[in-house]
Amino acid sequence: MDFSNGMGGISFSEVPSEIAVSLDEDAVELAAMVTGVPEPKEYSRPQMLLYTSYTVEQGDTIGQIAGNFGLNQDTIFSLNSIRNSRLLQIGQVLKIPNQDGILYKVKSGESLSSIAQKYEVEVASVQTANELFSEKVKAGSSLFLPGAKLNLSDLQEINGDLFIWPVRGYITSRYGYRTSPFGGARQFHTGLDIGAAMGTAVRAGMVGRVSTVGYNETSGNFVVITHHSGYRSLYAHLSVVRVKSGAYVRAGDHIGDVGSTGQSTGPHLHFTVYKNGITVNPVAVMN
Repeated sequence: MDFSNGMGGISFSEVPSEIAVSLDEDAVELAAMVTGVPEPKEYSRPQMLLYTSYTVEQGDTIGQIAGNFGLNQDTIFSLNSIRNSRLLQIGQVLKIPNQDGILYKVKSGESLSSIAQKYEVEVASVQTANELFSEKVKAGSSLFLPGAKLNLSDLQEINGDLFIWPVRGYITSRYGYRTSPFGGARQFHTGLDIGAAMGTAVRAGMVGRVSTVGYNETSGNFVVITHHSGYRSLYAHLSVVRVKSGAYVRAGDHIGDVGSTGQSTGPHLHFTVYKNGITVNPVAVMN
């Protein structure tokens, strides 16, 4: 029998029914290979939150621990209130839940529905995990949100990789108490001093908007950039400023040149990071 349609193809109207059925089955099988098959709902039913514990051993990382238990890092961070993954200690006991998700503290005016919508999770799953019998939630209480994840900025902060190094150089003075090079008094140094050749490019440590450009006797020529999540960064002692107040900058954009303006003993960049108006050690939030 001739199955040609005159153009090198097959006319299905001319194909015997038993062969056409076989061709249809092959098409369905091919489609399944390409698109996949949905998981049965019974495999992923909401479940009550349960914990086991794990004691950190030498060489452990959060990523390895999470992987060994089939969980996301977000889950381990959130359930154990870990704010700095680099401070994981041998012998530290971690809570290991039986499912992925994060802890969330209910704010005034929020409802279970609004929280579920915000984190794209199902109300029923939250109720089951937390053994709730209604949709009423109390401000200040903690809820486990199954399947929810931390936002990117929170993860970056925990992993200490919010900022890139703003200049190529070497640290000449660290964050914390030191003997002042001007008079010898003990003082708190609010940032990192990074030594580099005069004129070396200084780059924005993180995406943000230039909030202030100025000069004073201490910092010399300086730039302040406002970032997300309450962060602000200061770049001081610049020889040249290459941005204007209000400008949007990306991480790595050239914002000025290393100099020795203001109260300085030589060419370097003074780099300070603020979180909600309080200085933090820049090394703790840099790649």
